[in-house]
Amino acid sequence: MGNPDLSKLSIDRSATRAPGTRRRLWPWAAGFILVVAAVILGFSGGLSGPVTVETASVTTAYPSQAVTALNATGYVVAQRKAAVASKATGRLEWLGVMEGSHVKKNEVIARLESRDVAAARDQAAANVQVATANLDHARAELREAERNLTRWRELSQDKLISELELDTAVARADKARAAAQSSEAAIAVARANLKAAEVALDQTLIRAPFDGVVLTKNANVGDNITPFSSAMDTKGAVVTIADMSTLEVEADVAESSLGRITVGQPCEIQLDAVPDTRFAGVVNRIVPTVDRAKATVMVKIGFVDRDQRVLPDMSAKVAFLEREVAAADRKPVTAVPRQAVVERDGMKIVFIVKEGRAVRTRIDTGRALGDLIEVSGIQTGEKIILTPLDKVGDGTRVKTDRK
Repeated sequence: MGNPDLSKLSIDRSATRAPGTRRRLWPWAAGFILVVAAVILGFSGGLSGPVTVETASVTTAYPSQAVTALNATGYVVAQRKAAVASKATGRLEWLGVMEGSHVKKNEVIARLESRDVAAARDQAAANVQVATANLDHARAELREAERNLTRWRELSQDKLISELELDTAVARADKARAAAQSSEAAIAVARANLKAAEVALDQTLIRAPFDGVVLTKNANVGDNITPFSSAMDTKGAVVTIADMSTLEVEADVAESSLGRITVGQPCEIQLDAVPDTRFAGVVNRIVPTVDRAKATVMVKIGFVDRDQRVLPDMSAKVAFLEREVAAADRKPVTAVPRQAVVERDGMKIVFIVKEGRAVRTRIDTGRALGDLIEVSGIQTGEKIILTPLDKVGDGTRVKTDRK
């Protein structure tokens, strides 16, 4: 046997190398393309950047703002208010009210120690009884003296007694009559003294001068009370009460704007303590005096309807209206600035800012409320873009102008 040709037994790998190489290069090429595309997109985005916009919040407004002629500020004041004190001097023995208590006219709300005054009253009452007894005694003597005088006159006509005895009987009768008149005067004095003692005793009782509510308590049981609080460690007023039915708003109006206000003009009152409610009001009085320092005139506005939430000394804002508005117009509505509303594709829209992008939102518009306009379709508190330009579209990246 000759030597075999082993070269024919070798494997030719050139035919399979090329397809395998192409398969290994394809993932690398695809990745390279993606990286380049990302770099191009990132570079393009960096060049354009977010659009700087000015924003505002969706708020609430009242339809009555459209007929507001003038605005002013002031405070709620009770026109009927009193610091209740006693005319008597003494130690406070009992106090029957506290802050917030409702009182009725002539209701006893406090009492001073009154044992000495009560004793004086009892003494005056006893003096009246003594004077009454003395009057009865004097009248009895007068009746006896008049009967005797009648008999002496009959005897004198018969010449049975002397003129001297008759004169004595007349004098006795006159004396008894004078004694009776003196007793009548004495009983009048005793009764007057009793009345004064009763008044002094009644003055130790502190009564409410009118129906109202206790605002402050100025004294406590055991404090010394004097009418004018002139002594050391004494109190004058025991409590301060106010008639809540007389609450008004006192507002200062510039004298240059006084021509736009008339008595009886409808108003709308907003209290800082009750911001979600507008109260109907009316101009009651315009005080005919100008404050020189502030160049203002005080205007007093009454509440049309009473509300338990309204308290004295609350700060208030008053809108003087050109005409009276319906109760429904005193309820808040959703509103946005007029310049935030634009019309695109025949629709009224606004752009809401969410997560740094402008979101196109369709809305329905209503009444114009000054610089605002009534809208529906968006929520109060959302951020909207003011005066959106053509470069602001749905999904545009934006940033807020903080200047």
